[in-house]
Amino acid sequence: MMLKKYFLWLILLSSSILFAQQNTVSGKISSNGEELPYVNVYLKKTKIGTSSNDQGFYSLKNIPNGNYTMIISSIGYKTKSLNINLKNNQKLIKNISLSQDNSLDEIVISGTLRPVKKAASPVPVEIYSKSFFKKNPTPSIFESMQNVNGVRPQLNCNVCNTGDIHINGLEGPYTFVLIDGMPIVSGLSTVYGLTGIPQALIERVEVVKGPASTLYGSEAVGGIINIITKKPTNAPKLATDVFASSWGEVNTDIGLRYKISEKTQGLLGVNYFNFQNRIDNNNDNFTDLTLQNRISIFNKINIERESNKVFTIAGRYVYEDRWGGELDWQKKYRGSDIKYGESIYTNRWETFGTYQLPTSENINFQFSANGHYQDSFYGMDAYDAEQLIAFGQFVYSKQVKQNHDLLIGLAYRYTFYDDNTFATFLNDGITNNPSVTHLPGVFIQDEISLSKRKKLLLGARWDYNNNHGSIFSPRINYKWNSKDNSNIFRASIGNGFRVANVFTEDHAALTGAREVEFEGDLQPETSWNANINFVKKINTENSFITFDASAFYTYFDNRILPDYETDFNKIIYANLDGHSVSKGISLNTDIIFTNGLAISAGATLMDVSVTENNIKTRQLLTESFSGVWSISYKFNTNFKIDYTGNLYGPMRLPLLGDKDKRAEFSPWFSVQNIQLTKKFSNSWEVYGGVKNLLNFTPAANSINSSNNPFDVGVDTEQNPELAFDPSYVYASNQGIRAFLGVRYTLF
Repeated sequence: MMLKKYFLWLILLSSSILFAQQNTVSGKISSNGEELPYVNVYLKKTKIGTSSNDQGFYSLKNIPNGNYTMIISSIGYKTKSLNINLKNNQKLIKNISLSQDNSLDEIVISGTLRPVKKAASPVPVEIYSKSFFKKNPTPSIFESMQNVNGVRPQLNCNVCNTGDIHINGLEGPYTFVLIDGMPIVSGLSTVYGLTGIPQALIERVEVVKGPASTLYGSEAVGGIINIITKKPTNAPKLATDVFASSWGEVNTDIGLRYKISEKTQGLLGVNYFNFQNRIDNNNDNFTDLTLQNRISIFNKINIERESNKVFTIAGRYVYEDRWGGELDWQKKYRGSDIKYGESIYTNRWETFGTYQLPTSENINFQFSANGHYQDSFYGMDAYDAEQLIAFGQFVYSKQVKQNHDLLIGLAYRYTFYDDNTFATFLNDGITNNPSVTHLPGVFIQDEISLSKRKKLLLGARWDYNNNHGSIFSPRINYKWNSKDNSNIFRASIGNGFRVANVFTEDHAALTGAREVEFEGDLQPETSWNANINFVKKINTENSFITFDASAFYTYFDNRILPDYETDFNKIIYANLDGHSVSKGISLNTDIIFTNGLAISAGATLMDVSVTENNIKTRQLLTESFSGVWSISYKFNTNFKIDYTGNLYGPMRLPLLGDKDKRAEFSPWFSVQNIQLTKKFSNSWEVYGGVKNLLNFTPAANSINSSNNPFDVGVDTEQNPELAFDPSYVYASNQGIRAFLGVRYTLF
């Protein structure tokens, strides 16, 4: 009897102690005096959490005694953390005020060469954060761009899988790629500007669609892609990301922040990609995916100066051994007619930086340089090329009066190019004559504030090409926004120009059985572009909605296009005797719900045509419709699912005459992916999923005459449809595959 009383007393005592420890925290959450519903409130490192109700009230119950960090977060507001101490059945009242977070209106630099909030920029700039690219992890930014509306990574060869980036239907040479605002990509290496950059070091990617030659000069005709890397001061101490696919691909990203001295910090990044699995699922005896062994080393140093002026310098080195071809090809067959293979060795270095002059005025010196060395064989055809580019510019920025932001620049670009083709021979066909281009230029820009809600941007650029003479590029931009920035209207007219070098830009000129022919001296291309953009933002009780619509029109009167159809045995390059037009409309929609669901979708409808001799034809390898989407849902702070995909309409494809058995147009096709991500702590994260869920691949006969790559015993002039041809390509041959990865971050 005494024992029972003892146990009863012990239970009652334990219950009273336990009851005494059940603390509560409650209160009201507001911003600028207005209640905030559906705000997330939780205690860090516990499972205790809730959301505020319609009136902004929240309540956390049954909290044991102890010290806690309370986290309060909501989309569109700055996250707040509070330290609280609870004991002895305490009922703590905490009313919380959140301030609006303008980070959703990020800072952009690509449109005007000066930091400005996205909503305030007179030039429409699209921003894609590092989290956007994590939704569909890839070995390179090149592949990641497939989820950006109006932007399409285009493979240019079924064998070696090199490619470029199309913006609004315009080919890769019209896309200007920069890192931290500096041009580091040349035509010879467009794809390498977007490969080998450790994604752990990328802060965001800015995309401007339409000509930007007024600020960036030649090549910025279709648009620019600006890869912004992290600042050493903001980067984590260590960031690693490793994933592998069921096809045998292995990708490793490592980012390391280090300190040289109290005022000098560095950021080191390494990317290694390896794929050595010979796969031939379409049974054409050629590799479906090019074998690659690539390493890239990136280093960025930031030096803090006493005057707080900018001094940053960075460099990158890329080496790649890439080959594709017949399954039993070996390196001993390189350059022979025993087995067909396309083998490319690439060595590339880059350096770029910014130094703000120690003057009372705001003057920056920006520079970049790169060297690209390529040792390649396309079957029996050797292609050895070397390209060196040096670029430097002074940029002076000054506010004049209250409403004029003036920008003046003085630029110079040097390009050296040499290869073993007739493109760099003198007319005698014997003497080597490397191409050297000097391109000095000057530009001026005035951003005029007409009122608090209206801006006018006027700009002009003059360049002098030592081969082609003077080139003038003006532009005008106008922006209007409503009082609360929920409606933004932009309009622009601008000019773009490009000095073409076919062999450095078009892989089709190097591979296959076609002969390359030039008609006359190629003159610089020029274009005029008009663009209208409207942004509408809607905030509801449980969602944030953004509509971004654009209409664009680009007119070329001196365009250079490869002609596959006049003579099916040739690729003929000439300035267009007529005109070319790229026009269309696009719409982006972003919907963010407070319950963890986020939807992003976009579509572009366009018409890209060529008119010559009053005959209008649709441009080759250009879709009339493209769509992208991303659907993400956070089940809690540690588990997330991402569903991404794209959809492309038919493209007109290059054929080898009327008897070519391949289809003239590609089919509608879609590549879709799904990913699950589990976060175990602030440092560890595991992700995995399936790519190309629908297992889409092009037709098995995409490589014409794959059984006779050297055209043995075939008269291709009489029967061009029997020639070996790998240029009929619009999508990757890589089918469905699983992937698994892990990320570790040390802050």
